[in-house]
Amino acid sequence: MVTVRLSQADHLLVTAAVTEAERSTDAEIVTLVAEKSDSYHDVGLHYAVLGMLLVPAALAALPQWIVDEAMSFFLGWNEVLTRGALMAFLFTALAVVFLIVRYSLTYPPLRMALTPGSTKTRRVRRRAIELFRVCAERRTAGRTGVLLYLSLSEHRAEIVADEAILPKVPPEVWGEAMEDLVHEVKAGRPGAGMAKAVERIGDVLAQHFPNSRANRNELPDRLIEL
Repeated sequence: MVTVRLSQADHLLVTAAVTEAERSTDAEIVTLVAEKSDSYHDVGLHYAVLGMLLVPAALAALPQWIVDEAMSFFLGWNEVLTRGALMAFLFTALAVVFLIVRYSLTYPPLRMALTPGSTKTRRVRRRAIELFRVCAERRTAGRTGVLLYLSLSEHRAEIVADEAILPKVPPEVWGEAMEDLVHEVKAGRPGAGMAKAVERIGDVLAQHFPNSRANRNELPDRLIEL
């Protein structure tokens, strides 16, 4: 998996989009990009445990003649497989499969590729909320901060809004902004995607929180890259 990086031109493009969008609204838009939202080490562990549990199931599904041939190869024709030897073989097979899968998935691109999409979505959403609480929640006088968060490795994004926005703007309203962003990211243009999404977000915010004389810039316009 090749992670798309943001250039200096991307930073300038997004910053300009935020500045322009905030001209028509009292709300504040924060843009944040992270390489990934989680390491997913637990996913590798889950796959290793699953592989280990499949060993006895696979052995049980083998035809008896294959088991007999394998045992005769290791024990000879006249030897009897004892319970102790059987348990030793089984535990060895379990340990070998567990270690093979576990250490194979220490390779981040493979682990990311095998992580279920639903897991990525939940982790990105959780991380977005955590970051929103740090950099945008209740940091404006009118409680009108919005975080646009992009997680590059997962190709996922989230929009998290402050408490004054939630009653007026249901989550589905941000759909077009999200579509624009994800489409551009998949095409290798994260900067353009962020800028388009910011423009859409600004249009929505301007309808509910139009610019007033008291408007001031309370949060940074620049793109934050973790």
